[in-house]
Amino acid sequence: MARIAVIGAGMGAMAAAARLAVAGHDVEVHERAETYGGALGEYRRDGFAFDTGPGLLTLPAVPRDLFLKTGRAALEDRVHLTETDPAVRHVFADGVHADLPHTSRAQVAAALDAALGDGAGQRWGAFLNRARDTWDRSRRPLLEETLWPNWQVLAEREPYPAEPWRRPLRRERRATTLAEIGAWELRDARLAALLGQYALAAGLDPRTAPAGAAVLPYLEQTFGLWSVRGGMRALATALYERCVERRVRFVLGSEVTAIRTEEGRAAGLVTADGTRVDADHVVAGVPPSVLDTLLGTPARAAGEVPAQRETDRASRLLVLFALDGERPPGTVHRTVVHSHDAKAEAAHVFGGAPGVAAGPTLTVDRPEDPGLVPGPGHEAMTVRLTVAPGTEPTEADLDRITARAEAAVPGLAGRVRWRHALTPADIAHATGAPGGAVPAPALAAADGRLLHPANSTRVPGLFTVGGWSHPGGGLPHAGMSGALVAGLIVEGPEFTGST
Repeated sequence: MARIAVIGAGMGAMAAAARLAVAGHDVEVHERAETYGGALGEYRRDGFAFDTGPGLLTLPAVPRDLFLKTGRAALEDRVHLTETDPAVRHVFADGVHADLPHTSRAQVAAALDAALGDGAGQRWGAFLNRARDTWDRSRRPLLEETLWPNWQVLAEREPYPAEPWRRPLRRERRATTLAEIGAWELRDARLAALLGQYALAAGLDPRTAPAGAAVLPYLEQTFGLWSVRGGMRALATALYERCVERRVRFVLGSEVTAIRTEEGRAAGLVTADGTRVDADHVVAGVPPSVLDTLLGTPARAAGEVPAQRETDRASRLLVLFALDGERPPGTVHRTVVHSHDAKAEAAHVFGGAPGVAAGPTLTVDRPEDPGLVPGPGHEAMTVRLTVAPGTEPTEADLDRITARAEAAVPGLAGRVRWRHALTPADIAHATGAPGGAVPAPALAAADGRLLHPANSTRVPGLFTVGGWSHPGGGLPHAGMSGALVAGLIVEGPEFTGST
């Protein structure tokens, strides 16, 4: 039995802790906050409750596998999952809207044809076929296996099988970015906006996101979107309770100030109150800059995938609305209100300009969950948008966001009891990421700039878990990183894939 010290109680760290405890190890988690869950938090006020992280679950097979491998009670024995159908309503810049069904490619195509005209569904369906090939090619190396030692192959290889695009008297070209797929393969500004929104929601610039990011809409439209009764926070609570059942010890309010090494190997932690924690292995669920500070030296050796600077990534702004009045019957859980100028929005966000872009893309979540409101006659609504790290919205910004959200919620202004903004600074406080940056999922190609460092480090016995290491950001990826780290510790460096 090895002693394992875990830094942070985020979802990836808890996933690793539960698996390691089941394997017979002595696991202790130190979390600087007074609660668990990391980015999967909640905000409560006046009987209203809101998720402060992702509002819906994708790839439910990942937490199902985690609960299957760590105890008798299955995921659905601990949390109640519901498929959202329609999965998403899209409101385009021209006012046209399309309701995309849950996990039915044929019905999605029919809905797009009905909303955007004949041929739109066929073009989107053909694109999803290519996205399926991309998923088949990239799933194992990017999600289910430890990062290849020759990661440069992934950096150079584009998994998306782009269609050739020809213009008279000009050479054949193939799309290498999502923006080019939208222009050359989808050939409809609204379909291009539909595609680009997936990149934006993941914190990626659609103009430069590699074509392999086509897996993002494929995953949603193949495996669906799922709501969790009681909010996504209930999923964090279920995992925390599973860890406690497996005798993982949590020390909340315990800030780690250093990672100890002895003879070049990780040997434990030092906390803010001076406590020395001995360990045979250390698992760090923290951003790269924090890890290097704790270690006192770079954790990554030359030749490895370089740790991404947190400040190079986008962040999130959430506006929480406590509404008077019942949620109308038949209300769609999620509505995306598209920007009138997606290029200008991308230039603003990814040009590093703080503040809210003019006419931003909004994701509006309106869960049907009586546990999130103080009683009948109320509704809890969350609006999410992608912004540059460090953004601090003004009241005028919030007024503009409220007005834009009217496209999803007619009469919104007259129903607002109060609203509250959660800024990148709030995300920074919860996660420790400078500027409140949010890591993107790992993607191939793009010269490796969207790959994430391996879960092992140059220091024997020190491993990284969570969104800032392989396989990158996103709730399912956190669970996968936990499985990979547990495998590396239990089976040793020869371990190459999840079990």
